[in-house]
Amino acid sequence: MISAFANSFKVPELRSRILFTLAMIVIVRIGTQITLPGIDPTVLSQWIADKAENSSSAGAQVAALLNIFSGGGLQNCAIFALGIMPYISASIMLQLLTAVWPPLTKLAREEGGRQKITQYTRWATIVLCVFQAFMLVQSLADPKQNYLMQGLGQTIETMGRPLVPNFGFWTFILPAVITITAGTMFMMWLGEQITERGIGNGTSILICVNIVSDLPGAFIQVWKTYVGGADADPTSAAKLVILLAFMIIVIAGVIALTQATRRIAITYAKRVVGRKVYGGQTQYLPLKINYSGVMPIIFAQAILLFPTQILASFFSDVGWIQTLSMTLSTGFWYYTISALLIFFFSYFWVATMFQPQQISEDLKKSGGYIAGIRPGKPTADFLDFTMSRLTFAGAIFLTALYILPGITSSALGISASAAQFLGGTSLLILVGVVLDVMRQVETHLLQSHYDGFLKKGRIRGRFDRLQQTGGKVMDSTTLVWLWVGIALIVLVALVSYLINK
Repeated sequence: MISAFANSFKVPELRSRILFTLAMIVIVRIGTQITLPGIDPTVLSQWIADKAENSSSAGAQVAALLNIFSGGGLQNCAIFALGIMPYISASIMLQLLTAVWPPLTKLAREEGGRQKITQYTRWATIVLCVFQAFMLVQSLADPKQNYLMQGLGQTIETMGRPLVPNFGFWTFILPAVITITAGTMFMMWLGEQITERGIGNGTSILICVNIVSDLPGAFIQVWKTYVGGADADPTSAAKLVILLAFMIIVIAGVIALTQATRRIAITYAKRVVGRKVYGGQTQYLPLKINYSGVMPIIFAQAILLFPTQILASFFSDVGWIQTLSMTLSTGFWYYTISALLIFFFSYFWVATMFQPQQISEDLKKSGGYIAGIRPGKPTADFLDFTMSRLTFAGAIFLTALYILPGITSSALGISASAAQFLGGTSLLILVGVVLDVMRQVETHLLQSHYDGFLKKGRIRGRFDRLQQTGGKVMDSTTLVWLWVGIALIVLVALVSYLINK
């Protein structure tokens, strides 16, 4: 595997794609550290310092998850505060509407229809950005009502300074909403550039990078809890080793279940065309256990959290609405309703995306059949029954993975941000993206007659992004100037930091 990483820089096209992807990642990380204009950075810095010492409040799991998805931009009130999630939400909405709404289904089958749907997705992203940015900016006037910023109100009272000194529609709200929306659209463009000129799916790469960026801080918090804390004892080191071993086991289990498939044998009848005989061999139709991926969890969070958060923002003085918002963001009812929604959306996603009738017709036209199953409707019923059982197992896996961070945080006393790497949405996305990138790198290596990451077999990814895009590779001169510009920005930021210190 080490030699495969070294060989990645020996292939010119692959080297250019990797360097371009890394440059886009650096730009995104810079954007998550640039605070919105009008924010008092001293109040924000003090709140972050206080939050690192106490992160066990109600709703901390949800706040940590959303902050991880934004790469720390939400906590920093940065220009990339919303991250790429509005674009993800808009893409999911249009994808589901395409599957269930006949006009969009017809448009998707027409020539140039996909480009129009992509344009609709971008317009929907702008609408979602404006709405979410307005809600976020409005909550900065009274951070006590926003459970995503718990503790900020106490920091403001302690310091005696407001987070936004000149809070007003023209002085702060409108510029901040425009800035956040522009930042999200810029991230969307960066993701498209990574997809075309880099390695992997750009949108997934940006989410994965935001998740990984929180990993060092999570490890530091765990180290302070078990080794450097005041309550540390000789058994704490053993607990830390057990915790790391448990994390490795969870990651291995997620990888195994992410790639697990039920292979259905498909036999093709022999056909004589001229003097050649075709068919007669057996192939396999792979049905994934976790067919819906991370989508049910995202849907469940959107349905459960955002309406209550909106009500809590609009009715900040109504006690029972605030109590309902906190109840549905943590505790027993939060996990129970989330589990039911995950099961529902797992079957809903399979029902809309998996088409057994179409697969049965395609097999019948190509002369394929499943042994012991008649072609046509019996084959479709068999595929539907098999996929239903696999979906049940996949839903149980997703539910267990989703509640694991909350259980780990409560049982072991670690922070919510650290617990996210022991399960949950972030770990599932991280594993899927890393496998997809490794598969694409391995494809380039094998095409250039280098060994892949594995000596036996190949990494099974989700889809072949390289063959779909056919994107152009950035020329070497432009790539060099891009990295020179990034180096200058980093150098100026470092000098400014040292001067302020």
